[in-house]
Amino acid sequence: MTEILFYHLTESKLEDALPPLLEKSLERGWKVAVQTASVERRDVLDVHLWTYRDDSFMPHGTDAAENAAQQPILLMASGENSNTANVRFIVDGAEPPVVDAYERIVFMFDGYDAEQLEAARGQWKKLKGEGHTLTYWQQSPEGRWQKKA
Repeated sequence: MTEILFYHLTESKLEDALPPLLEKSLERGWKVAVQTASVERRDVLDVHLWTYRDDSFMPHGTDAAENAAQQPILLMASGENSNTANVRFIVDGAEPPVVDAYERIVFMFDGYDAEQLEAARGQWKKLKGEGHTLTYWQQSPEGRWQKKA
């Protein structure tokens, strides 16, 4: 069964919280897909992942590239699984694909964005109703993840 996690951002922005989680996914040998709600947002994250830290390299690409299928981290604005990812991050309130196709689905949402918060609540209710086991994580005041449910 797919492991489904909800990450509630309360102390940092997605741009700060996402890269460490992507790095951990790569360390585990997983291929990753990051689904955004728009092409524009995908492109902003693409630029950010190249420059978010001076001392790191985050191998990734977008679904607009010719070599999308070979990317260890693929940024996309669609529901496809072009790089046969094991893990899918759903950000910015994007509509997720069928969850059973992945080992892990991670919903990341900004707790100060009413639309994202409502979309996450809707997904939680839907997936819980389908019988999935869900885990909810929220940031502490120090920005660390704490399991709440």
